[in-house]
Amino acid sequence: MTAIALLQSAGSTAIFNIVAFGGVFLVFYFLVIQPAGKQRKKTQEMLNSLKKGDRVITSGGIYGTIQGVEPELVHLKIAENVKVKVSRSAVTAVITGEAAE
Repeated sequence: MTAIALLQSAGSTAIFNIVAFGGVFLVFYFLVIQPAGKQRKKTQEMLNSLKKGDRVITSGGIYGTIQGVEPELVHLKIAENVKVKVSRSAVTAVITGEAAE
């Protein structure tokens, strides 16, 4: 092969590698990054909407009723005369409907 033919084949290989890498990145973005961002946004909205009286579950598996809300803390009543302070980020879900009973 001549030098020109070698340069042309090397150039097309480099372009193919760049396109393949871009394709892998797009698949990774749509399967991992975008859904994680949506879940993070949904969780942040739930944490911002916490209010007194909500039934919640913490990341440690403790069920309780919110008695007070501070910027970084939530006061939970977990039993009669038993109240605990937990980090707002430790709340994983608000229990609604029949699950609250």
